[in-house]
Order: sequence, then structure tokens, then C-alpha cells
Amino acid sequence: MSELEATLSPETLELLPATLARAYRVMPLRAAGAGIELLASDPHDEQLADDLTFALNREVRLLACDAGVLERLIKRYYGKARDQPGTGPANPGGALSADPRQEPSLDDLTAMADQPPIVRMVNQILAQAIRDRASDIHFEPFEREFKIRTRVDGALYELPSPPRAHALPVISRIKVLANLNIAERRMPQDGRIRTTLDGRGVDLRVSTLPTQFGESVVLRVLDQSAVRLDLSQLGLPDDVFPGVEDMICRPNGIFLVTGPTGSGKTTTLYSGLCAINTPDRKLLTIEDPVEYEIEGIMQVPVNPVAGLTFASALRSFLRQDPDVIMVGEIRDLETAQIALQASLTGHLVFSTLHTNDAPAAVTRLLDMGVEPFLLATTVQAVLAQRLVRRICLNCRTAQKPSLELLSQLEIKPADAGAGQFFHGRGCAECGQTGYRGRKGIFEWLILSEPLRELVTQRAPAQVIRQKARELGMRTLREEGLRAVEAGITTIEEVLKYT
Repeated sequence: MSELEATLSPETLELLPATLARAYRVMPLRAAGAGIELLASDPHDEQLADDLTFALNREVRLLACDAGVLERLIKRYYGKARDQPGTGPANPGGALSADPRQEPSLDDLTAMADQPPIVRMVNQILAQAIRDRASDIHFEPFEREFKIRTRVDGALYELPSPPRAHALPVISRIKVLANLNIAERRMPQDGRIRTTLDGRGVDLRVSTLPTQFGESVVLRVLDQSAVRLDLSQLGLPDDVFPGVEDMICRPNGIFLVTGPTGSGKTTTLYSGLCAINTPDRKLLTIEDPVEYEIEGIMQVPVNPVAGLTFASALRSFLRQDPDVIMVGEIRDLETAQIALQASLTGHLVFSTLHTNDAPAAVTRLLDMGVEPFLLATTVQAVLAQRLVRRICLNCRTAQKPSLELLSQLEIKPADAGAGQFFHGRGCAECGQTGYRGRKGIFEWLILSEPLRELVTQRAPAQVIRQKARELGMRTLREEGLRAVEAGITTIEEVLKYT
């Protein structure tokens, strides 16, 4: 042990931060050119060598050392406790915590987040995800692994997993970029990152969630340059587009867009607002949060902590002399009643609801407690929508669907023979998925007089749906089948989303 200690000068100890030495149970022996030689109980541990190479940003060579000797060296020169006075280097710069149960200090977390390898890694992940047209980026720590996944065209794809020890530094780096409290790991936090990629600005909405093995972080990519806020570019059917165009130009009433999270509701409403965003109109929005900043529109983010809710903002909006109001979502009776009253007093109101189809939007408002006569008077139209993946045109090929798929779509095999079905084989352009891009499918419900009478009578959604179909409404499933027959999407996609 004395021979080893003779080589451990203060300069040698400075080569390895204290928290790294304690976390990985290694000791620095000497610098070797651009690399470093470290003592370890298992010199053949490739994962350990890789982790330390990444953490130190220099080539690591592991040398064998008796485990007992190694423990005594670490205890003597680096101490048991973090940053214990007189036990070694106080600078934890670049340290990675291998144990998620440890509670690193604020200085440790800051140092982790600022490591050049971690900075590069996070930047590369964000840049690649944005170039791949990802809508969300997931950072998920588990007991033995750290997963990173991206959502592209509605489906999640897993990226190569970095070492588990990188979870805390990577997540700390994201929190630094989003101006979040990196020392707070017990409560959810929300933030925003503004970055530039290939000369264009991109916003990333950040959400953290404490889990058993660390914080899970999800980034929603808000790339305005990749989103066409143009009503004519939404892919509305030829017989639906004129109706939507007429709806957004009306002087008053309520226009609802429904669908699950991620179905493109906000994009549709933004496109409608952009179409009528002229100097002679005053447009106000209340959102949770503001996703895209649009010149000429007054956009307000909700702030429940300060008492700014959808309902309270709507009351203030009516004193701001607006022509058009957009409410991010109608979540409760109070918001619904104020929105309906606003439409009665000469305002056009846009909003969203989470329902499975257009007729269910009407019954959902009735279930909230809205009076039927008020609903029948104010709601003008409902647009339900979904996003299905497009077949990659580069590898699209004909296929014969299984009898099981045809039966789920209620298509007789004899009828299927008349049409042609397609799928994507998978190629380099689509990342071997067979899909590239997405297409909207829409269900357009106009509340005509026969339907208003049913609403006044509190008719169930099934009755309203049946009457609407008699009057010409096509359901989401029917619109999906039209897209399948046109070779745009697959039967599997239609079954998945309708």
C-alpha cells in the first residue's frame, strides 16, 4: 500500500472528482497522455470503463487492485461523506452519481449538468429528435437502465440507452436549460426551453415527474416551422372545408374541436385563428400553456397558482372588447357557461373537448350541467378529428388484408377484392417503419334544426349520431376507410384510432 501511496500526489488525486471515486469505487493512478489509469477491483469491467470515459471525457484504462486496498485508499483520500473537509479534492466537477438513492448537493448537480460530455449528449439527442420530426422526447430512469424514447408520427421509438449513471446528470442538464429548480426532485415541475436548430427557433415544453428511480422528463417539441398553421393545409375533405371556413367567419356562436390528446386539435384551432387574424378583428386566447406564439393575437397562459383559470380569464376577456375568443379547453361547468354566455353576447368562441366523436361533445356539455336550450342556441358545429400515419410513398406496396382485419372493419371479403390495400415495407426514408408523416381524418357535425331539437330533448349521443348520419355526416371510421381505399394509410391505423 505504501508503494501505491507514494504515487498518489495531489495532482494525481485532482484527476478524478471525489464523487466519481466514491460512486464507482476507483482510484486515479497516473495520467497517461490524453488518458488516465485508474485502479479498480475488476479491470475487465467494460461498462465501468465506458461510463468513466464518458464522465471524464478522456480515455480510461483500468488496472487491477485488491478490493480491500482500494476501499482503504478511497476512504483515506476521498473520505466517506460527500465533500468532507480534509479528505481530498473538494471539486466534484463532472461527477456522475451511480446510486439514485444518494441525495447530491446543489453544487454536485450543477457540476454534473455542466460537464462537456453531458452537454454534448443532450444537445445531440435534442437535435436528432427535432430532425426526426419527433413530437415528444422521453427520458425515463429505471432501476438498471436509462431509456430515451421519441414519439414520431404518434408512435414511440427507443434510442440507444446511455449508461444508467448518466440519468441524473442528463436530467439535471435539461432542468438547467428549462430554468427549473435542479435541487427539487420530489415535486413535478414545468418549464420551457428555447433553442435554435439549423437556423430556426424551436420551443420545447418540459415536464418533470418524480418516480421510484429518479425523475421522468418529457419534452414536447413545438417546432412552429414544421407546423403549417394554414386551414387549407390541414387535409380537410372537400365537402368539409367550406363548412369550417364559413364557421370561423361567423360573427358569434361556438365552434368545438374534439379528440384525444395529440390529435391535432390545437393546430386546427390555430389555423382557424390565423385565417381570420386581420387588423379589423380583436382575437384573444386563454391556453394551458401557449403552444405557438402568433403575431397579432393576444395569448394568455393559465396560471392556477395566481388564480388565473380558464373561467377567470374568460370573465376578463369580455371586458377587453374581443371579436373572437379561443378557450384552450372546456373542463368544467363554470368555463362552459361563461363561454356560452360570451357567444350569446356577440362573440365567436373556439374551444376543445376531450370526447371520442362529434355527437358526444354535445352530450358531454349536457352532462357537465349546461342547459339544453342554451347549448342548442349557441353551439354551431363540432369537428372531431384523429391523426393516422401515412404510408411511406417510397416503400408502399399492395397487400391482401387478413379476414380478421376485414371483419373488424365490417368489410365482406367479396367487397375487399374490388379495392386495393397498401402498406409500407420499410425503407431508409421512413426508418424501416413503413410510415412517414400523418394525415387528419375528420367528422364534421353541423347543428341543424333537427339536431337542435334532439339536443333540447336531451337525446343520447347515439340518437344524435344516427340522425346526423341521416343528414349526411360521415363518421371517423368511414373517413378512415376512405383514406385506406385511397392508399394513404393502413387498415391497422384506422382500427387503432377510430
